[in-house]
Amino acid sequence: MNADAFPAAASAGDAIALLPPDDAQRASLHNEVHARPTARVRVPALVVYVAVDNHGVQREAEWAHLCQLPGQADLAFSRLSENFLQVRGDGHAVKWERHTEYTRYTVIQSLPAAAQQGAVGPLLPQVLAVSPAWLAAIPGRTLAAIELVLVDGDLADPADVAAAAQRWFGGAPVVASQLGNGYAGTMSDLRIGPSGFERIVIFAPAGTSVTRAGRMTQRLLELETYRVLALRGLPVAKALSPMLAEAETALADITANLENKASSDQDLLDRLVSLAAQVERATAQHVFRFSATRAYDALVGQRLAELREKAIPGTQTLGQFMQHRLSPAMATVAATAQRLASLSERVTRTSALLRTRVDIATEAQNQQLLEKLTRGQDMQLRLQSTVEGLSIAAISYYVVSLLLYGGKALKGAGVPVNPEIAAGALIPLVLWAVWRTTRRIHARLHRAADAGH
Repeated sequence: MNADAFPAAASAGDAIALLPPDDAQRASLHNEVHARPTARVRVPALVVYVAVDNHGVQREAEWAHLCQLPGQADLAFSRLSENFLQVRGDGHAVKWERHTEYTRYTVIQSLPAAAQQGAVGPLLPQVLAVSPAWLAAIPGRTLAAIELVLVDGDLADPADVAAAAQRWFGGAPVVASQLGNGYAGTMSDLRIGPSGFERIVIFAPAGTSVTRAGRMTQRLLELETYRVLALRGLPVAKALSPMLAEAETALADITANLENKASSDQDLLDRLVSLAAQVERATAQHVFRFSATRAYDALVGQRLAELREKAIPGTQTLGQFMQHRLSPAMATVAATAQRLASLSERVTRTSALLRTRVDIATEAQNQQLLEKLTRGQDMQLRLQSTVEGLSIAAISYYVVSLLLYGGKALKGAGVPVNPEIAAGALIPLVLWAVWRTTRRIHARLHRAADAGH
């Protein structure tokens, strides 16, 4: 191999190119797995979480709101370009994450001693590390708000730990699970409290690492957020049901009239076009919501699997609760989406049937028109033949008249000829000559027409 084909080894300190140039998206795609790192949470801790609908909320508005945090007045707007930001304050951290249709804010702080295991519960806003006014002024509309408490708890007897943790819920019905195949536990009533927050408790053994506590926290927060986002398709499905029922009835009526030929094609076409426009408008308006519902429901199932739940005696697990409450709602949304898609397909098939009926009717009309044209052409041909015969007679008459005048002229000049006898004798010859000339003209015209085709 020719050594000159490659550059010489670079000296120490020089950069050596070992790869071809990077694809334009290589760095961003590679770093996507690191785009939203899990928070580090040290037990005991209080996590205050708010997810808001960011429809119509510009990134600049969220940046301006983050700048109002203490010590963040000089926050650069460019730090929000990756849709993730974490800033630290006095004894707490604030995470900002922007997603396609929602933005979430997470405040992670230490848990006051008075609010730890066995306490009645942390009371917002008394223990909040950030200003309550700042929290209330977050741009957007609240989708989920969670007050999550992480406390030390020995799971040697999960039932006792759960009984102590239930003090935070004032005796309300709760769901509870062991997490990580029994490593930790969680409990929640999944209800919006007077402060507007749901309350979740995680009890973990002493020595739980900050990364493991952060992962458990993030999974539970995402689980509840995705559950709410998945359910956003349910009101849409319920609102669509009356319209779908009316549209299905209208389509059945159109199909019956199409079968019985009880209405004109134009009337059926007008009704079908109006129905198709109504169905397509509903599809265009709600197809994203239904698709998003399927995606969020899949994420809920994924997060539940990642929790690796085990039951705590006497309580329903979080996964069981989700299955009993969320599954019927998701089935309703899926059925409505399928119903809308099926209606669109049926409208398309009915349109095809009506188009076939119109095509057949048009073909019959064209056939009748062709028959009329054919009869007209036959009559025209017969008329032309009749006129042609009369034309031969007329031309022959004029030719014989000319010959008669010619004979009379010759007789007047002294030629011994009888003009009348001569003209009468020439009549057959004249008729034949005129007929023959006409046939030749016809033959020439036919040859010209055939050459044109």
